[in-house]
Amino acid sequence: MVIGPAQGQQNLASSPARKRAAARAIENHIEPDTRRSGEWADEDTGAAVRAFDAKDGHGWVTSSSLKRAHKAWVDQVKSLMNRLSSEKVSLRATTALLQGTDFGVGAQVRTTSSLDRY
Repeated sequence: MVIGPAQGQQNLASSPARKRAAARAIENHIEPDTRRSGEWADEDTGAAVRAFDAKDGHGWVTSSSLKRAHKAWVDQVKSLMNRLSSEKVSLRATTALLQGTDFGVGAQVRTTSSLDRY
């Protein structure tokens, strides 16, 4: 068994600049595109549900099935949007957290200098 860095870490955004860029990409591109895709599906699914709905008291089973599938879709889109938002916040917070930790560790590790007394 070889112990070393995990395979997924080659593309890890670890610098503050890369984390900010990743958070901006989520905010400016991925979230809006995901939201638009979800809305597009809402419109088309709504039209299909209306087309298969009962007009004379005898609707198609397809209409109710589409409604249930659409509810699952809406829930998944909401979950994805929440996840994207959480990842964006985490990317921004991690930079501050790690930077603060670096300063704290640096202060503890630094040796005392004779100039510190002045």
